[in-house]
Amino acid sequence: MTARYKVVIYDCDGVILDSIESNYVFYNRIMEGLGRPAINRHCTESERVLHTFSYLDVMEHFFGTDPQKEQALAIGKTIRYKELMPYMRREAELLETLTALKGHVDLAICTNRASSMEMIIEDFGLEGFFGCIMTAGKVKHPKPHPEPLLKVLEHYAIAPQQALFVGDSDVDRRAAEAAGVPFIAYKSDLAALAVIERHSQVLKYVFD
Repeated sequence: MTARYKVVIYDCDGVILDSIESNYVFYNRIMEGLGRPAINRHCTESERVLHTFSYLDVMEHFFGTDPQKEQALAIGKTIRYKELMPYMRREAELLETLTALKGHVDLAICTNRASSMEMIIEDFGLEGFFGCIMTAGKVKHPKPHPEPLLKVLEHYAIAPQQALFVGDSDVDRRAAEAAGVPFIAYKSDLAALAVIERHSQVLKYVFD
């Protein structure tokens, strides 16, 4: 098989992992520690922020100039990844799709997570697939800024059109557009090269 792209880049949350529940658990523990009510699960804006923003941007959204912001950040530092792992699950067909891609294209991750990716890779059986893992902690400007994707392109010394980015949010779409990288929307009704509902569907867009 001949691949149309040299690198396939994946977002993490909502693409590699279904992790929205773990995000609610994390930030609600902060709210509880401050004596505040839990985040409204029926608020679509809060869900969007939790699902797509980097950690510091989420904290800015919820606290801004709030005098309890520093306390909230301190509480966040006490919450360990292992406590959240039971609330995450690997997306269906991901492992099989990565196996089919491996050896034909390079694979990378571009996420607004600032940390925990190494543990996620290990705990969800993804070792050996991704040659570049670009997190919010490695850039000055996280997605939707193009910097994270541009750093992946730089890592592999390729042009934007030689990569394909699989994401699920408008933050991902905007980053891809700004970087000039073709974009596939996963389980999301976004303007994209294609919209897919299953990971295996990406193969038809990668291979001739």
